[in-house]
Amino acid sequence: MHLIRSVVFAIVLTLITVPYALFATSIFWLPPMTRHRLITSWVPIMMWVIRHVLGIRYRIIGADNIPAGPAVVLSKHQSAWETIALQQIFPPLCYVLKRELLRVPFFGWALGMIPGIAIDRAAGKDAMAQVVEQGRERLKEGLWVVVFPEGTRVAPGAVRRYKPGGAILAKRAGVPVVPVAHNAGEFWRRNAFIKRPGEIVVSIGPVIDVKGVRADDINQRAEAWIENEMRRLFPHHYADAAANPGQAPAEDTSSIE
Repeated sequence: MHLIRSVVFAIVLTLITVPYALFATSIFWLPPMTRHRLITSWVPIMMWVIRHVLGIRYRIIGADNIPAGPAVVLSKHQSAWETIALQQIFPPLCYVLKRELLRVPFFGWALGMIPGIAIDRAAGKDAMAQVVEQGRERLKEGLWVVVFPEGTRVAPGAVRRYKPGGAILAKRAGVPVVPVAHNAGEFWRRNAFIKRPGEIVVSIGPVIDVKGVRADDINQRAEAWIENEMRRLFPHHYADAAANPGQAPAEDTSSIE
């Protein structure tokens, strides 16, 4: 059944994305924020398909932690699911992404029409400068910026070094950081064709104020909250947490979907 669901999803994804990509390239003449609004109307359609074809639902803990103004979101990265879903959970946003993605047929072409932060990861320190320069512009335009500090998708239970780019951007732009933990990789694994139905839990942490705090400390606070929350909510992926389970998460009345 999982295979059938995944095949149907792949077909529907193609049938929806290709026309959207062609539409996106045809409206290049519109203002950037207008393009963003029109092109990202793809998101709620795909989230409906993900729920009803793949059987993947989600709920949110800590929705009341979302601030009113633009912020930098530092999120766990386990799958392609969160690159879609975070656009529905948060106000209008953009991602820090590899420039090579813009060359992917259809999907990349459409991505290039949305205001974003495309960087050359091989550029070293220059890549960091690109994140800060482009990120500050996006934030001034009213967009939120999502950064995956581990730099790539990681399997459930795995941890990679948290890079400081997102924290540096938040510090330079003077906007808060919002940490996010989730378990999307349980149901939609990296590069896996077959997805499994289930409920993804997205936990949004308390805002991290950047005033009077060094970028390295901001990054460490975000990492500590995300990784502790991952162990609290999903102890079965962590041998140390499973051996000493904490209190189960209470039902959150601010949950939205």
